[in-house]
Amino acid sequence: MSALGVQSFTQQGWEQVLAKVKRALVYLDAACAESLHWSCGSTRLLEAVGGPACHLREFEPAAVAGGAKQPKAVFVLSCLLKGRTVETLRNIICRSHFQYCVVVTAMNHAVHLTANHVPAAAAAELEGQQPVFEQLEEKLCEWMGSMNYTAEVLHVPLLLAPVSPYLALTPAFACLFPLLPQDLDLLNSARPDKRRMGSLDEVDSTVLTSELLLQIRCLVSGLSSLCEHLGVREECFAVGSLSRIIAADLANYAPAKNRRKTSTGRASVVFVDRTLDLTGTVGHHGDNLVEKIISVLPQLPGHTNDVMVNMIELTTLKNEKNQNMVAPGCLAQSNDTAAKALWEALLNSKHKEAVMEVRRHLVEAASRENLPIKMSMGRVTPGQLMSYIQLFKNNFKALVNHCGLLQLGLATVQTLKHPQTAKWDNFLAFERLLLQSIGDSTISIVLNQLLPMIKPSNQRTNDDYSSEELLILLIYIYSVTGEFTEDKDLAEAEEKVKKALVQVFCEETELSPLLQKVTGCDSSINLTFHKSKIAVDELFTLLRDIAGARNLMKQFKSVYVPGNHTHQVSRPHPSDHPLLILFVVGGITVSEAKMIKDLVPSLKPGTQVIVLSTRLLTPLNILELLFATDRLHPDLGF
Repeated sequence: MSALGVQSFTQQGWEQVLAKVKRALVYLDAACAESLHWSCGSTRLLEAVGGPACHLREFEPAAVAGGAKQPKAVFVLSCLLKGRTVETLRNIICRSHFQYCVVVTAMNHAVHLTANHVPAAAAAELEGQQPVFEQLEEKLCEWMGSMNYTAEVLHVPLLLAPVSPYLALTPAFACLFPLLPQDLDLLNSARPDKRRMGSLDEVDSTVLTSELLLQIRCLVSGLSSLCEHLGVREECFAVGSLSRIIAADLANYAPAKNRRKTSTGRASVVFVDRTLDLTGTVGHHGDNLVEKIISVLPQLPGHTNDVMVNMIELTTLKNEKNQNMVAPGCLAQSNDTAAKALWEALLNSKHKEAVMEVRRHLVEAASRENLPIKMSMGRVTPGQLMSYIQLFKNNFKALVNHCGLLQLGLATVQTLKHPQTAKWDNFLAFERLLLQSIGDSTISIVLNQLLPMIKPSNQRTNDDYSSEELLILLIYIYSVTGEFTEDKDLAEAEEKVKKALVQVFCEETELSPLLQKVTGCDSSINLTFHKSKIAVDELFTLLRDIAGARNLMKQFKSVYVPGNHTHQVSRPHPSDHPLLILFVVGGITVSEAKMIKDLVPSLKPGTQVIVLSTRLLTPLNILELLFATDRLHPDLGF
């Protein structure tokens, strides 16, 4: 059984969509656009639309409506057809001149019944019928202005964004994150004292909010569709409290039970809570170029897993202010065979090998185009790569032929030259020192080592740590330490670090979006000493929770073995099936995914592995997830 099943699953879904889009206006929401971006690309969609004028539009209330000469629309949506989503549909259609509307939802009809509170027994009686979709079809005709017009509502499982044959992400669930003890407090606040839960280990589906339960069911429905495509009867395993709930929901999901009766293949599906090990996400020991690229380059608007590559160097524009006039490049190159091959190499190579691979691809491409390349061996430098890239600048044909490769080349150059990349080694050195210290001494000594590095903005140089970077280091310290003993020295060390952080927050001239979340203040002017102290106290409560995340586990209690490397993902014991699907709830890094891909076959030859996760992680976006306030009440679009 091949892990390529992930790519064929996604491509098969998009082929169903492409069959509907001829000469249509196509409206996509962000998660579906991201799935398209990584699977077959917008070019493939535009080709399927055809016609002299074709428009892709973002699905939003203010979206441009269809004109008199645009009678057909296709809406491709990752969410449930309910609430705000339906209102937006109505808004766009009523302002347009459509006579034919197709609505594609990534959520199947069974989940729509759940969302509409149809009891399980009644839903079972409706097998083969789709009343929710049929009612919406009638509404679509009504909004178009004639019941004689054509409306279709159908389900296509557009769950995944395949980053590689073995790694796929779920853009619609990018904000799904395991529960933290602070969430337990909120859940307990709605329960009588006698029924309050003492730990996350006691949480089950009966105590979760209806929004979170529905979000889990939406994910489970997509995963069941994947298992159907792969032809497997899955056994579910879990490590962590939220993972346990998701695994149980998949195991008991009625459509999945029916499917398993006829499936011939076997697979283990293992869910793992990201919070059990945050060291892999905030640490810098992953020697991977892609990990650095997605950490330092700005995020591609509307995406959670791709970045913007500045393409101005391939134009004649000189002024940096003009860069917004040039469309950004990106990492996903689904329609470019050569660029895709380079991307796979970057994912699977160490940093030094990856940079050499970029040089090799650029040299070969330049040679094929007969460009005047000057060969240079030895160490690869950003300047050398840039000189190769600029050979393509004034040759439009060569530029078009190798556009995908040039985007990856520029991403590499911009990352190597980025000041944050130089800091990567500083982080790594300090993390190694911390590991050594944790092996030899207590957490209080480690905190005292960090103390001199906490400096207010007016005393910091480029080599010093910013407020956000200090938070990253603190999360690393507490996550890798795990359980620790309370003593007077620890209390004193924590108080010193707290005091220093309070001062640093207060003296920030401008609060970043992350610090606004952490402090609860929208500007530095409003951040008083008292508010800063409250924020830091809450931060240390979170750090204690992170340190205690593995306390209740019988196995995998530690991610650190003195004198050894840090283990970045706890490795569960799957049953003896030929396919392992590992789903990390809350995100994964490129290095971790590669480690899993390499490790599983080496431990059990013949086993195929597919790594799934909610998103690719960087040290900064793990902070955003940790400080998010909507874990229990995710926005489902209604």
